[in-house]
Amino acid sequence: MPRQLITALDVTDHELATRLLEIQHAAYAVEAELIGFDGIPPLQEDLHELMASTEHWLGRYDGSHLVGAVAYELPDERTVEISRLIVDPKHARRGHGRALLDHLDELEPRPVSEVSTGAANTPAVNLYLSRGYTKTADVEVAPGIYITRFRRGS
Repeated sequence: MPRQLITALDVTDHELATRLLEIQHAAYAVEAELIGFDGIPPLQEDLHELMASTEHWLGRYDGSHLVGAVAYELPDERTVEISRLIVDPKHARRGHGRALLDHLDELEPRPVSEVSTGAANTPAVNLYLSRGYTKTADVEVAPGIYITRFRRGS
């Protein structure tokens, strides 16, 4: 069985950022198809913008191959905000996203966790609900296009 590892990512590393952007664009293209909207900001992001990200990043490797990542921010001492969860579609539905979220919970055990996803992104919605998140709002981001905000903890 291949060795799987989760580690912090340095998005200023050009080679790593190039692979991360490839995964991000592929993952958000799938979400865009699911929700019927291609205006998702990370789908439009270029390499320079990604490398300038101030988010914290964790990457999931299958052997030496990066297959997914989670980006997050720590807006205060109580909260972790998950800003991106991406898995290479070629490696989807194998537990990589859940493993990244589990690792983040261990690394940053804060009382509150927040995340949002396209309301029509059923796989992501189900993942967050299965991890104890509750829906807090549906926000229209474009005509007929909604994102669902989730929160866990208090």
